[in-house]
Amino acid sequence: MAQTSEKELKVDSRKLFVPDKQELCKVLVEGLKENFADASVSVVDCPDLTQLPFTLASPGLCGNPRLADVGGVPNLIPLANKEKKYDIEKVAELVDLPGAYVLGAGAGCYQFFNFNCEMMANIKTKGGQSNERRNCTRISKVNPEDGSCVLQTCETTCFSLMANLFLSDGKPGKVIKVRASKRTGEENFVTCMRKTLAKKYGDKTVGLGGTFLIEQGKAKFHVMPDYSKTPLNTNDDVNNWLKFYEMMSPLVCFSCFLSHDPGLDLRLEHSHGFGHHGVGGHYHYDVTPDEVVYEAYYQVAETIYRVDAPTETHNVGRD
Repeated sequence: MAQTSEKELKVDSRKLFVPDKQELCKVLVEGLKENFADASVSVVDCPDLTQLPFTLASPGLCGNPRLADVGGVPNLIPLANKEKKYDIEKVAELVDLPGAYVLGAGAGCYQFFNFNCEMMANIKTKGGQSNERRNCTRISKVNPEDGSCVLQTCETTCFSLMANLFLSDGKPGKVIKVRASKRTGEENFVTCMRKTLAKKYGDKTVGLGGTFLIEQGKAKFHVMPDYSKTPLNTNDDVNNWLKFYEMMSPLVCFSCFLSHDPGLDLRLEHSHGFGHHGVGGHYHYDVTPDEVVYEAYYQVAETIYRVDAPTETHNVGRD
């Protein structure tokens, strides 16, 4: 089977509902206060996110904000399609934003690394008016010798199987700042916000992308090991295959979520994160609810693009 050609990729898109930011703050804080003892949401000037601890490849999240859902979990489950390879640079072109700043969660490039891994996409692409690329993407893998998590830099712009990406011009501007601490409910930080928006806006799809910091506490993450040689047919199969870790803060996460699927077979939320102390992976939830503190900066997306949706789909392994 030939590798995926970007020229052949099917792209679909939908305009998203964009609420007033002040209204959105009121909606989100009401939902967060049902799940956290302390929560605040406000519209602020985006800080310079290239600085520690965030270390984004562009300073802001503003300018033509959009989301892209590329490939999908069915490319991994029940068995991995090892030929599925994509390029973030090409994705930026396909969503009509060459030169975009891109962050998000996906699978690292198997064809480049020769192993399965998690990707924390964080890159200013080369197209558009700027001919300079700044790639701050990281990947995490399972050490086959001792099962530990290994974090490393990522020299390629390619990835495998799937990704959920937020793209923008990467400029400063107004963003939504979220603070939440002392989790009292069952939902994780992102799921709480997603379900809050779904309850408020119904079949109007609202999409957000950005970054959040777990300032204090520990959180549960997973890292994919090598591709499974036997089919993963259920969520239990998937969980038995994945490698889970409790990771210490501070942890920087890149996050995309949507309140509703308008019929594009979307993954509604996906967040990957890393710590500068050498860990990283797919975020599930915090495991120290009394200690946890989150700080997030999100932007509201205007459009969702569906790139190369699998022809055969399912809902296994989308947590």
